[in-house]
This record gives sequence, C-alpha cells and structure tokens, in this order.
Amino acid sequence: MTRSRSRMPVVGAILPGMVLLGSLGLSSSPVGAQAGGQSGTAQGTTPPSTGEPWRIITPPQATLVLARDGALLGEMGRERRVSVALRTLPKYVGQAFIAVEDKRFYQHDGVDLVGVAGALKDAVTKGSLRGASTITQLLVGNMHPDVIDRRDLSPTRKLREQQAAREMERHYSKEQILEAFLNQISFGRGAYGIEMAARQYFGKGAADLTLAEAASLASMPKSPVLYDPVRYADRNRERRNTVLALMADQGYITAAQAAAAQKEPVRTVSTNRQPAPWVVDVVRVQAERAGVPVMQGGYRIHTTIDLALQRATQAALTSGIEEIESRPGFRGQRCRAGADTAKSGSKAPRVAACLEGAAVVLDPATGDVRALVGGRDYARSSFNRAVDGNRQPGSSFKAFVYAQAVAQGLTANATVADTALRLRLENGQIYSPDNADNTFLGPLTLREALTKSRNPVAVQLAQSVGMDSVTALARRAGLRSPIAPYPSSALGASVVQPLDFVAAYAAFDNGGVGVEPRFMVRVEDRTGRTILAPQSAAPRPAMDPRVAFIVRDMMQDVVTRGTATALRRIVPARVPVAGKTGTTNDNTDVWFVGMTPELVTGVWLGFDKPAMIAPGAAGGTLAAPIAGHILASAYDSRGSNVWTPPPGIVAVELDRTSGQLATGATPADRRYTEWFLEGTEPGALAWPWSLFRLGPIGN
Repeated sequence: MTRSRSRMPVVGAILPGMVLLGSLGLSSSPVGAQAGGQSGTAQGTTPPSTGEPWRIITPPQATLVLARDGALLGEMGRERRVSVALRTLPKYVGQAFIAVEDKRFYQHDGVDLVGVAGALKDAVTKGSLRGASTITQLLVGNMHPDVIDRRDLSPTRKLREQQAAREMERHYSKEQILEAFLNQISFGRGAYGIEMAARQYFGKGAADLTLAEAASLASMPKSPVLYDPVRYADRNRERRNTVLALMADQGYITAAQAAAAQKEPVRTVSTNRQPAPWVVDVVRVQAERAGVPVMQGGYRIHTTIDLALQRATQAALTSGIEEIESRPGFRGQRCRAGADTAKSGSKAPRVAACLEGAAVVLDPATGDVRALVGGRDYARSSFNRAVDGNRQPGSSFKAFVYAQAVAQGLTANATVADTALRLRLENGQIYSPDNADNTFLGPLTLREALTKSRNPVAVQLAQSVGMDSVTALARRAGLRSPIAPYPSSALGASVVQPLDFVAAYAAFDNGGVGVEPRFMVRVEDRTGRTILAPQSAAPRPAMDPRVAFIVRDMMQDVVTRGTATALRRIVPARVPVAGKTGTTNDNTDVWFVGMTPELVTGVWLGFDKPAMIAPGAAGGTLAAPIAGHILASAYDSRGSNVWTPPPGIVAVELDRTSGQLATGATPADRRYTEWFLEGTEPGALAWPWSLFRLGPIGN
C-alpha cells in the first residue's frame, strides 16, 4: 500500500464538471437531454411539417444498444420507440386497445357516427361531453400535431380531424391503421409505442405480452401518468380489469379468460431501464464521431458487453460501497439508492459527499470491454469515472516497475532492502517514502516485497532501471496518461484513467501484448445493413512474454498471501487470480486491478473531490472484495483455464525465507517454485545485480 510522506504534486487530476474527453476520445455526458423535457424541437420553434394529415408516416425510432448476445442494454434518440409489425403480436394486444378506445373500429369509416350521436346526447342530457374520437382520429392527431392540434377544442379542428381520418381509411387498411396507432402513442416515462412500453414496464418484447399485461398497457393512453402501473399499480389494475371485461363483452376473449386475467397482480420490472447507461453514453460518442447520427434513431449498436456480467459488476460496486459506508470511521455520507442521504455514525470530520467508484472488466486477448460501470448510481450522477475520471493508482502502479526490473535482468528471488531512504530531488527537497505500517522489514526478495507492497523497494527499483524506462513500458502496454519523472511516480503518484489503466494490465495476462479497449462490434441501420464495424487495434508488443509471466506469478502471491487475500476468499479456488492493490496518501483512493486467464478487472473507490475515505482505508480491504464478487459472478457457471509458462523460462524450487535453492532440509511449507528468464536461474550466470546487496540507494 502506498502512503508515502512525499508531498509531490498530483499530476493532471480531473474532477467532475471539468471538460475531459478521455484518452480514448470519449465523453460521458448524458444522452440527448433537452430543456423542458421536450422531444425533437426547441421551445418556441415551429415543428417540422409532417405532411398531409391522412398519411401514415414512420415516426422517430430509438437507436438500440445491444449486448454481445443481442440483449437490450439501452436506447437513445429523440423518442424511445421501436416500431413492430402487427402480425408479430398476439391478437389480444390490438384487441385490448380496440375494446377500450374504439369498439366499432372495424365498422366505421374513420368517424364513429354512433359514438358522435352518443356524445351529443350526453352533452344535452348530462351537461358533459363524452369523447367520441376513433383510433383513426387519435392517430391523425398524434402523428400530425403540426396540422391537427388536439389541444384545439374548436369545432373546425374536429371537422378537419374527421376529414383526415376518413381520407386515411380510404388509403390504408384497418390493420395498417391499428399497427401505426400501437407504434405511435405515448405510454409515459419516455416510452413510445407498444414495443418500448412492454420493455419499459414488463421487461419483455410486445410479442411476449400476456393478456393481462396487454390490458394494463391498453389502460394507459387515456392518461399515462394516472394509470402508470409502476407508481399506481392498484389504479392500473382496476382499469385493466375494466378493459378485460370490455374485451369479453365484445367477444374478443371468453368470460373465463377475462376472469383469470383479472386475478393476476400487476407485476412490473424495475424502472431502471438501462443496465449499462455509462456504456450507452460511450458508444453514442464513438458512433457520432465516426459519422453515424445515432440520435436520429433507427440504428442498432452491437457492443462487446456481457449483460449478466454488467449487472453483476454494477451490483457488486453498489453493494460494496454501501457496506463500506456502514463501517466505523467512514468519513463520508451514507447515500443508499432510493434513500435520503444520511450522516455517517462516525464522530470524526465528515465529507459532505457520497463515496463513488468505477469498475471495468475486459477480455485481455482482444481488449473487448465486457462490463463498465462509471459510478454507483447513474440517476444521481452520470459522470463516468471509468472514462473521464483521473486518479492516483497508488501501489497498483508497481507492477510496471517490477516488470521493467525483471526485463533488465533482475530475478524474483533477488534481495533488496526495505529501509529508510533519503532522495534529494532537483528542487532540493528530500523525498523519504515510508510504508503503510510505518516499519521497515530489511532485506526482502522482490517477490516478498511486491506481495507485501513495500514502498522503498519499488522506489529503489525505479531509480535503478530509470523511471523513464518504466513509463515507456507502461505506455507500450497502453497507458496514455502522462507519468511525471519523479520518484513518487513509482508508487502511483501520477494520475491515470481507470479504463486506460485496467487495459494496460492486460499485457500481464495475455503474454505481453498491449490492447485497446473496444466497445462496439458493429452498427446497423434500420435495414440491417452494417455501416460501421470498428476493428480491434493491431496487437503491439509491450513486454517480453516471459517477463509478463514472472510478474503475474508474483502478483498471484499478492492474492494468495499478500494484501489482496480478501479477494482470494471470494473467488472459487479453481480460478487462478493475480493482481495488485493500491492505496494513496491519506487514504483517498483505493484500487484493485487483477486478472484471471480470461478476464482483467479493476475497481477504484474514492470521493469525487479527493478526501480521506476512512482511517486505515486500503485497496485490499475495500476494492479487492468488490473485484472478488465481480469475478466470482463471472465464474459462477463457467470453468477457467490456467496460465502456462512460455518458452525460455526455467522453474526452480527455492526456500521462501532465504530466496536460495531449496535443500533436503527445507521444510515443505517453505518450498515454492520460482521462475527465471533462461540464463538467470541460480548457477547459470553471474548475478548482475550485486548492486542491491550493498544496501539502499540514497544520500
């Protein structure tokens, strides 16, 4: 864990609200927000002409964002609508709307004269006017509001509407009119059309609606707010049962079918309709920058996201943060979803903010992003901390320091002193890194120093191999953030972007190859034609595959007996895991970045405005368990491969305490297998790193 007493400046920190497009050219601003909640046109402007009021036009469609298996991740566009063909729907869907809106739909010519007569009679005898509009008239008014404004209650508007309705009936069949109506109308909460309404309220396509669900949706056009099945389930159920009774009276269903459906409760799904809102924001920006006008609607964006893993990642991050908030000493506010912000029980100075986080999971072989969460609650804050955030990685940066040391010939069993250092900087100041436990352990092998995350060892290594060479290796792996040429950068003092940083770790997992994070597989237009297919970037060598293997093997010890053992207790024992924790000065940022043979994952936690999370906060106790739950979910029903050593590497059995060759007297619990670049194993060549036997570097 990194808590150096150095007070080097934080390089390039970015806070929410500042403009930052991210190292991948991404921006995570909310999709399509418009003033006043209006859709399509600005307030005070004339809407575009929709043509002759009797014509059926194609209404605005949503652009769908799909997971790698085709499941819906989210939508974007001026109106959330996906038109469907009437023939794909159960017959009772259209019949429910006819029963409640226009029972003589199949008999009239667009104007229901019987209904008009009844309305006039009500006006004379009861002093109230009953609505007499047909489905065709409703469609005319909804589809052509620029010509037929239904807010206009004058007789002339009604006559123009009736004339247009009759003309529509002369040009189109009843089925075409009903289909257009079902795809046009609003169902509240931004959902337009029967397909999006079914997904919004029942989590399924319109083709899969039950009779009761169809009747619930048919209850809504009269007032989507008043009969909202989520907010007013009892009110919706009462009107739904009326619709079912009307369907039975009109012969669409039997009395027994109506009675059975009336007994069903109104079961809706969560109103959080987008399981991956930060991903939707990212792909919107990427598609638009590639010249695809996705906000105009009608496109399908196929992504690399695994929906089940995306949900598990969000759940693990949210529940993990909420658990941290309940711990003694937590400095922030308790900000549970759906509850008022509550004060922490700690008497210590508090931070008037919610603890936040970010999590990324990607495929190390391709860079395909399998899950990305930019915060604990998109509704509370849409700022994408995984893409637009820049925070200090702490000791998790040490992996690149050790990799460069191994690349230059240092072996994992070489000893370096964990001791006090005094390094004079160019400005004359003295830099003296310490350890989280405020102690020094003396000579340690590199493996032990990384496992226990000893800061002075990492600083010495970086000074010896050159911080510039460490930065060059990290950059080849894909890290784009600038790394300051200070000793403290070896301990993660320079800020990084979480997505960028996790992707750079992939080189330790895939044999030393740098990958680019990828979200989009292809974009299709409304005809199904592929118009954009971003290709994975060509692989680039980042480090010797033997170096990647050795450092990753060292990071397995971090998980099995070092600072990240909390993760090992969560992930199934059959799954190999390696990784590194990170904790910054004053316990403001905590990290875990690690890998299995199939996945690389990273978790960051902190306040948006850097402040202490809690005394003693550490990546191993806060971030690592969250990463553990993500990986455990990923491997719940799948197996795992194992890492195999590449050619040119030698295995030797050593004594863990001394770092020397094991002998017959070495106890079994101290024996372990160490890996060496061929030619650097004990006895092969003279050890070139005797420098480290002479004590710490400093002045």
